Amino acid sequence: MKRRAFLSILGLVAANLSLASSPALAFASNAEDDSRDSARRRREERRKRAERQERKQRKAEKKQERKAAARKKLNYKGREIVAFESAEKPGTIIVRTKERALYQVMPEGKAKRYLVAVGKEGFAWSGVARIGMKRKNPTWTPPAEMIKRTPKSAKWKNGMPGGIPENPLGARALYLFDKGGDTMYRIHGTNAPSSIGTAASSGCIRMLNKEVTELFDNTPVGTKVIVQ
Repeated sequence: MKRRAFLSILGLVAANLSLASSPALAFASNAEDDSRDSARRRREERRKRAERQERKQRKAEKKQERKAAARKKLNYKGREIVAFESAEKPGTIIVRTKERALYQVMPEGKAKRYLVAVGKEGFAWSGVARIGMKRKNPTWTPPAEMIKRTPKSAKWKNGMPGGIPENPLGARALYLFDKGGDTMYRIHGTNAPSSIGTAASSGCIRMLNKEVTELFDNTPVGTKVIVQ
């Protein structure tokens, strides 16, 4: 009898101890969860700070590029002859997209330099091509991708006549071909002269109409074109 009473008392004591320890265990578990949540929040905050900093840096770089382009436009007095070392033969066209400049190689370490508009972000490209054909007052036909991006251009899906002010190819066009055929890129004039010196096109190289006419007259079909 005494033994049963003793065991009963032990059971009650154990139960009370278990109940007493439960809050402590729960507290420890909650503290561990809070610690994990806090670590996750810190990691997320660090990631967001890094992304904000990267966006800020990209924005600053683009601003500097725009300022540099604006300075070049203000200083541009038209085509000029400049010192230009190149292993390419005279007549070769070299486009330096970061400079917004087109060079036509001349003998004796010189070149003609023209200010141009190049492909905007997402449309810039580089490579080697050749002049596959040339057209005066070229017809402009918007590619399917452009019609998808700008539905109003569908009006000219069969071609906009050349020689009219609205034609974005301007007065002349030199068509760039590679081993696969027509690249769909051109060196051409423009109906938006204020875009010269900027990154504004869908990948083509824009020139002032007066200057593309000069280039057109001095550049035979087959001329090598390097876009850097």
